[in-house]
Amino acid sequence: MREFIYRTRVYYSDTDCGGIVYHAKYLDFAEHARTEMLRQALPDKCQREMRDGGLIFVVKSISIDYKKPGLLDDEIVVYTKLEKAERFSAVFSQSIRRGDEDLAVLSVKVASVSFDGKKLTLLPKEVVEALS
Repeated sequence: MREFIYRTRVYYSDTDCGGIVYHAKYLDFAEHARTEMLRQALPDKCQREMRDGGLIFVVKSISIDYKKPGLLDDEIVVYTKLEKAERFSAVFSQSIRRGDEDLAVLSVKVASVSFDGKKLTLLPKEVVEALS
């Protein structure tokens, strides 16, 4: 599977008073990377258009292993890869790194759901193909 690279920086708003990345911010970094991965893979079909078409992706489960603390002003890179696609869901592996150091490693399962949130929806084949 293809790996997507998303670069960002740790800002003051991402940290606690000691300049260490607040643990929940890693979820934001990972979400932004998955969103940009989808935007790059399907440039003609942004999330808003999918939502307007009746489809959204919701996080079903996340496993996160914190390795080292991120620090204020760090330049970080989020590596994202589609590990597995099923009928109604997909699993992404993500690692958030500073240089060669892993700061956090995540496994994220997302479900394909109708916009009204009432039922699972088949994961579109075009999405799986574009991310693979």
